[in-house]
Parts: sequence; structure tokens; C-alpha cells
Amino acid sequence: MSDDFKKGDKVVWSSHGHDDTPGVVVKKITSDTEAAGRTVRASDEEPQYLVKSDKGGGEAVHKPSALKPR
Repeated sequence: MSDDFKKGDKVVWSSHGHDDTPGVVVKKITSDTEAAGRTVRASDEEPQYLVKSDKGGGEAVHKPSALKPR
């Protein structure tokens, strides 16, 4: 399975003890930046993804390995 997600992809992740939190990919991050209230370290080789929760609308940043397609 590819870890390359695109904007709009529907994904799930584990968050605060809850498995399979549903959400959508907002964007792929490939450089150091501020997102979801924190400094994100990312590069082309090690991207991270800004995701938005379907449940509460909150945003989070995750490595590709933490996300699963749904």
C-alpha cells in the first residue's frame, strides 16, 4: 500500500486512545512549517499530512505511517 495521500483523501488514524478517527487529508507537508498549532518537521523524503477530523473538525498532523485509507 502506498503512503502517498492526496488532498481530499478520506483516511482514519488513532487519536487520544480512540482507534480509527475518520477525517480527510487537507494537504501534504514537505517542508518545515507551522500547522495544527505546532512546528512540523517534514521534507520530500519524510512528508507529513495535515488532516481534518470528521467528528470535531479539529486539525492534526500525522506521518503517513499513522494514516490508513478508508
